[in-house]
Amino acid sequence: MYYVDMPTADEIGALNLVRSEACISIYLPTTPISRETEQSRINLGNLLKKAVAQLEAAGLDKQKIAALQEQFADLAADEEFWNHQANSLAILATPDSIRTYRMANKLTDIVEVSDRFHLKPLLRATTFPHAAHILALSENAVRLIAVSADLPAREISVQHMPTDAATAGGKATNKDYSGTGHRHGAQGQSFYLARFVRKVDAALRPVLSGSDLPLILATTKPLEALFRSLSVVPALQGTIVGNPEHLSESDLASAARPILDAHYAEQIQDFHRLFEQRTGQQRTTTDITDAARLATFGGIDRLLVDIDGVVDGVIDDETGAVSFAAEGNAVNYGIVDEITGRALRSGAKVMAVRKADIPGGHDLAVISRYPI
Repeated sequence: MYYVDMPTADEIGALNLVRSEACISIYLPTTPISRETEQSRINLGNLLKKAVAQLEAAGLDKQKIAALQEQFADLAADEEFWNHQANSLAILATPDSIRTYRMANKLTDIVEVSDRFHLKPLLRATTFPHAAHILALSENAVRLIAVSADLPAREISVQHMPTDAATAGGKATNKDYSGTGHRHGAQGQSFYLARFVRKVDAALRPVLSGSDLPLILATTKPLEALFRSLSVVPALQGTIVGNPEHLSESDLASAARPILDAHYAEQIQDFHRLFEQRTGQQRTTTDITDAARLATFGGIDRLLVDIDGVVDGVIDDETGAVSFAAEGNAVNYGIVDEITGRALRSGAKVMAVRKADIPGGHDLAVISRYPI
């Protein structure tokens, strides 16, 4: 079983504000198989040594280094913690605190030491969480299924959800319909199914209200058309076609993954289309110095950042001016990571992607709120 606990985008923006003489950011692969976690703990010890070496080179007080080492020693010795892991682990530590986040996506080793945390790997996990709700809708049954990247799919109990179309709205019994009185036949069937779908919609609203997870339909073509025309709950264009009555939660989750992949790919394409449009209005840039200045003054509307790359340096807190560094140390930090944090705090939409998904293959791409 996977155990995942991820911050929201807003929380990542808040984490970007943390400042300390020593902020250690460590990301390492882990395993949900408890008997195989020893290698992860050994790996953590090696990564910590790299971080401590940077702090010693920077002249950090030995007592503060000892405080950091003690926190990591306590974490490494916590058997219960290591027995409940996912595919990756993020550890954000200062001499006074240590935070951990377990992630479903698989990361390679990362060690960053600065006066602030390195947060882009966390953002990747929140950008494309591979989570959704599935509405399995047929005339004879209705289920709402929660799907995530880490836990088995499960059915959600929904109050006032109708059990079937016959109970919710009755069924037409013959094909004659005169246009008055009771509806029968095809027109009657459509009427009763519409009543059924409206009741489903009413039950779903309080459950899905405020959720940022997409809804995927698993249903037949007639019910899909009715739901899309009558429901105020938006659903992705992709549909798990056919009668879902005999599909298990696991079957539905597997069928949903390609639909989610297509949804995420479309989000990136939407950025590219808007980027091209805004370029003609002088509202785009792939230049890090421009992006840093825009982020400092709240000028970024949308931002794509490379999840893997690190560009070392510092950004002035007041002016946004960038000073690049040849390599990382305990003083500088990832510039793109800092731009990301400032953009999040000003309400920008930020996505962490692979470099190949960024226009021109750059470290970042910005759509600004005003001409540059």
